[in-house]
Amino acid sequence: MKKSYLSILITLTALNTAFAQQKRPNVIVIYADDLGYGDVSCYGARKIKTPHIDQLAQGGIRFTNAHASSATCTPSRFSILTGVYAWRKKGTGIAPGNAALLIDTAQITLAKVFQQAGYTSTAIGKWHLGLGGKGGPDWNGVIKPGPLELGFDKSYIIPATLDRVPTVILDGHRVENLDPNDPITVSYHQKTGDWPTGKDHPELLTMLSSNGHDNTIINGIGRIGYMTGGKSAIWDDYTLTEKLTDKATHFIIENKDKPFFMYFASPNIHVPRTPNKQFAGKSGMGPRGDVILEFDWSVGRIMKTLDSLGLSKNTIVVLSSDNGPVVDDGYQDQAEEMLNGHKPAGPLRGGKYSAFDGGTRVPFIVSWPTIVKKGVNDALISQVDLLSSFSAFLSQKIPENQAYDSFNMINQLLGKSIVNRPYLVEDANGLGIIIDNWKYIEPNNGSPYDRTTKTELGNSKEPQLYDLSADIHENKNLAGQYPEKVKSLALKLQQIKSEHGYHL
Repeated sequence: MKKSYLSILITLTALNTAFAQQKRPNVIVIYADDLGYGDVSCYGARKIKTPHIDQLAQGGIRFTNAHASSATCTPSRFSILTGVYAWRKKGTGIAPGNAALLIDTAQITLAKVFQQAGYTSTAIGKWHLGLGGKGGPDWNGVIKPGPLELGFDKSYIIPATLDRVPTVILDGHRVENLDPNDPITVSYHQKTGDWPTGKDHPELLTMLSSNGHDNTIINGIGRIGYMTGGKSAIWDDYTLTEKLTDKATHFIIENKDKPFFMYFASPNIHVPRTPNKQFAGKSGMGPRGDVILEFDWSVGRIMKTLDSLGLSKNTIVVLSSDNGPVVDDGYQDQAEEMLNGHKPAGPLRGGKYSAFDGGTRVPFIVSWPTIVKKGVNDALISQVDLLSSFSAFLSQKIPENQAYDSFNMINQLLGKSIVNRPYLVEDANGLGIIIDNWKYIEPNNGSPYDRTTKTELGNSKEPQLYDLSADIHENKNLAGQYPEKVKSLALKLQQIKSEHGYHL
């Protein structure tokens, strides 16, 4: 009798544990590349429709004052995964495609939080945080450390941006489809091998460069950096999004019976913009508009997969972008000529690379059907907060002196609070700080305008102060009118820098 009772007790305990695990929500972070605040219709776009993103927003929370930590890609990706501002660590600017891993493997990451809580996790899509140890990756061998050493159980990534070599996919620790008899060579300092460059052979280009993309030609497109070899491993630009989305849906299907975390970092809508044929010409805004449609389709595919498996109600989806928008970012793709009145940053000033809010204030949507209260949330929040928020949600402890820039904003993410984070630091060429609705940009000697991208960078030798509640476009500098406010914000920014270091 005792043995029978004990076996029943063990069985019930196991069933209760399995039931508890099943009830824990899956979490998917969908991270766009260069998608602006005004690029999606639920944030006010009128010239283009993004129905799948809109549907996500209609069923969840649309944040109006959410920020990436930086106005460029690598730093934002560093911060969202570590809970630390990238400007605190030297070498976390826009990384070349052959950079060594930028995140210390001893550091807590968003993936480790989920892994420690019993989740199966994956990173799919754009990485751009370096790979390998000192000296960078060996593209022809085992490439580690990387995502798998940072808490992800699986990874299927492109090393950097679409316009940087090597143009290959890494499945785990190795380059996918690599022929060992055709080894890859990569350099960011000098030409390697005999593959033609855009500079020397513009007649071979199918997409002309407007600035800087004139190194090795791959698939008819000039890239940043030099590469030879690995022909069988080179991706197809026009089907890459479809391939990455397929990988994401397969991961969901394979892990439908256990809690999972997926970091899906889409390479859209970064240059070169090469929409799949089903989207080419469909937006009426040229390739930039077409890849917005393609990104929206990708979101829809993921959501439909969840629906088909009955997982939608128990999955938290967070959708955002790594920085603000840029129109001409190095290729002659008619993006500017075909805007047709579209405003990629919406009501905001600036864009990618800019200290104005167009650089970091981005779409940010959280959906968890039946749990998250639908609506709009104006709370000041940052992507750097995801680590502390999900750590609290999953009852996971953060190691001492790590993720110190991340605040626990889980109540805001779940629609239970509209309280602002205490402050927010914006990183462009220099730093700015927002407390409530007051924004201060520290003086610097940078150029106020980038002629290449036609972006207002927000740099000035004078301090800048804006009241965002009355002046969302940051037109009126109030620094002269409120010197005490300037002084207090400057002191707070200096205090934040001093607490854990500043290496920008």
